[in-house]
Amino acid sequence: MSSSSPHFDDHAPALASSSRTSPVSEDESDNGLDLRAGELLAGEDPLYEHSTLDGDVSFTPKNKAARPSFASRFLSSPFSRSRSGTPTSSDNANPGRMHPTTSNILSYLNVSSDPTMQDAKDAAGQDWYVEGPGKRVGYDNLTAIDWIYEYNKERTRLRQLTAEAPGLLGQLKLLADAAQRWWVLVATGIAVGGIAAGIDIASDWMGDLKQGMCSNVQNGGKFYLSRPFCCWGTGSFSECADWRPWSLAMGVRNQGGSYIIEYIVFVCLSVLFATCASLLVNRFSLYAKQSGIPEIKTMLGGFVIRRFLGAWTLVVKSLGLCLAVASGMWLGKEGPLVHVACCCANLFMKLFDGINGNEARKRETLSAAAASGISVAFGSPIGGVLFSLEQLSYYFPDKTMWASFVCAMVAAVTLQAFDPFRTGKLVLYQVTYHSGWHAFELLPFAVIGIIGGLYGAMFIKLNMKIAKWRTSASNPFLARPVLEVVVVALITALISFPISFLRAQSSELVEYLFTECRDVNDDYLGLCKAGIANTGVMFILLASAFFGFVFAAITFGLQIPAGILLPSMAVGALYGRVVGLIVEVWQREHPTFIAFASCEPDIPCVTPGTYAVIGAASALAGTTRMTVSIVVIMFELTGALTYVLPIMIAVMISKWVGDAFGKRGIYESWIHFQGYPFIDNKDDTPVPDVPVGQIMTRYDDLVCVTAVGHTIETLQELLKEHRFRGFPVITDLRECILLGYISRTELSFALESALHGRSMPPTTECFFLHQPLADPTVTLDLRPWMDQTPITLSSRSTFHLTKDMFEKLGLRYVIFTNQGALAGLLTKKDLWYVLNEGEVGRVGHGVGVLREEDQGQEEERGLLRGEDDDHGDGRGG
Repeated sequence: MSSSSPHFDDHAPALASSSRTSPVSEDESDNGLDLRAGELLAGEDPLYEHSTLDGDVSFTPKNKAARPSFASRFLSSPFSRSRSGTPTSSDNANPGRMHPTTSNILSYLNVSSDPTMQDAKDAAGQDWYVEGPGKRVGYDNLTAIDWIYEYNKERTRLRQLTAEAPGLLGQLKLLADAAQRWWVLVATGIAVGGIAAGIDIASDWMGDLKQGMCSNVQNGGKFYLSRPFCCWGTGSFSECADWRPWSLAMGVRNQGGSYIIEYIVFVCLSVLFATCASLLVNRFSLYAKQSGIPEIKTMLGGFVIRRFLGAWTLVVKSLGLCLAVASGMWLGKEGPLVHVACCCANLFMKLFDGINGNEARKRETLSAAAASGISVAFGSPIGGVLFSLEQLSYYFPDKTMWASFVCAMVAAVTLQAFDPFRTGKLVLYQVTYHSGWHAFELLPFAVIGIIGGLYGAMFIKLNMKIAKWRTSASNPFLARPVLEVVVVALITALISFPISFLRAQSSELVEYLFTECRDVNDDYLGLCKAGIANTGVMFILLASAFFGFVFAAITFGLQIPAGILLPSMAVGALYGRVVGLIVEVWQREHPTFIAFASCEPDIPCVTPGTYAVIGAASALAGTTRMTVSIVVIMFELTGALTYVLPIMIAVMISKWVGDAFGKRGIYESWIHFQGYPFIDNKDDTPVPDVPVGQIMTRYDDLVCVTAVGHTIETLQELLKEHRFRGFPVITDLRECILLGYISRTELSFALESALHGRSMPPTTECFFLHQPLADPTVTLDLRPWMDQTPITLSSRSTFHLTKDMFEKLGLRYVIFTNQGALAGLLTKKDLWYVLNEGEVGRVGHGVGVLREEDQGQEEERGLLRGEDDDHGDGRGG
């Protein structure tokens, strides 16, 4: 048997993708994925279900039928012939011949992955076209989906439904099928709104618990009330008798003892909450760590990350968020709520085979569901839609935008119905400014934008350096991630308590910085001091911004649920407020300066709170490199529609400055750091104008499978010897005419089904080409499992054209031919490696760069320690 290239003996075959050293950590406990040797996705992945539709709808041309009446379109007659048709005399004349019907094709698209079951292929003499697009077992973990195949499968399913809908009942079936997505999105919106309300209430109560407790002293206070609700109706917290600091509750009256008691309780509870959150993640679901947005963005691009969207992950992420936010560490719940929303959508999708059985439709639904996470996090439904469009989604057609709008709206309405803050408003940090902005303020607004760009660039670089150190052998916490969380939480609490601005919860701090001093009734943080004390406030604000910058860079990457959006907003609001105070003092001390001529007398000309809003937007833009969605989120968040133009200017400048230091935002940087083969179709970075022949894995270095001359035993030996995830199929080693491509998963399953399901001996002859004289009962035809129409390009194509093909079509691989003869192969991971690592030294060697290979247990060392199967019932991809 010849199953490799003619130079196989002289040159070792090109190693596949996972043969390269992955940029992820070698420590099992510090990654977010899991791969086990020999796993088949179809058998375990809840995002891959099977639905078989019966019926016999031929694709062969028919005589044009008379146009039915209006009534007959909806009311079928019991005496009329079914639209699906019955076998004709010509059909009965050749019973061994199967027509390429929709149901036949679908039966091969939805084949069970259980190797003990009978092979679905009929033993009758059928030609290749009977099988339709080919059979699929499923997608292995850490592989890309076939977008073209999934959409073809969906079109075939819809044709089947249309053909089986002759009357009113059929129309109702079509309507029910179309309504599946809306049921999922509405249910997701309701669930996300309820979960977000619960997280807000629980985290606020536990966060306030670090500083005191509510008791029934005067106004009927209860233990389960947070400080704002315990002191509801009082003018200030100092006048609230029901709220008792821990020193007062313990009977300590002197000032020094009270400070020490409150300090100790604050630190202990902060560390306790952070430790519990990290233990939840490490003991029950490592997929719940960090924000989850880099993984979701990669999944929406067509990558398979299993067990990432499970029910167990949803529970751990929700509980962990309550504890993590309450700990007072510099993290946010906004990004993790996107992960929560996608988990909810994944669970609801399991109820509908029409969506759950198609990987492309699932990703469209997840794109729409992700908008609800931002919608409830910021009270910004339109901003959530734009966030999904601008940041997350790989494919975002108009129907997905409409679906995102509905899901975000339902989630926002649900959150407002719960009204966790008892404000009766959806706007989270609503502010009312008593004066507008002036033209001279555009200059300080631009300065804030520059600071935001510098902050984003420095934050990304520092966070990436810490992440690389965290995965290195020099990290003393490499095998003890919970201890690392404890240490970071302890240091954060020790430094935060003495500084009033750091002691407050991040959401409370942002709201406080946004407000105008004349509207502040209780200045418990000491923000609105006047005179010489204002200089001390500026210093404390700058110190808080510095510590927040460092703490956020350290915290984002720990094994704890943590987002980066709110910490960035808090840092931006801090330095924005400082700029506002400087401009306010300058204008007050020099009112006759020509730039201040537009200021009205006896009316405050500068409002520092607006500078905090613009600073928060600039920090977000510098960190994430988003633009439109940030502007919309900020004015939905604050209701400050008057300041849209200054926010736009600051965001624009911040992005420009940040891009000068690197095009990647924080999420793209983490995608690159984790080594996910994500190819951004929005990326306009120029690529080298070189022939693809200098990049691809050439034929001489490929392991190919010839059309004939194989047995089950020899093919199994081939799979054991080479760990590649797929093999090109050619006629013979001399002519090398390309016949197709067969995935390792499909080939392995087909062989196992023949051995165990059909009890064929290992010496059974196998072929990938039509054999007229072959006996189908004693031979194995593997053509149905082969992709017989792979995307091919000329070997003389440019690299730029190949990149566009991968991006626009979402391809897994491209095969290159020269007048029909196999010339080479390029996979998605090959392309990713060239674009991200710049394999300059290897260009021209043609040995491939990141071929898709399954290394089995060896790859597990650098991947996430997975959950048990009974915990992983909601896996992504």
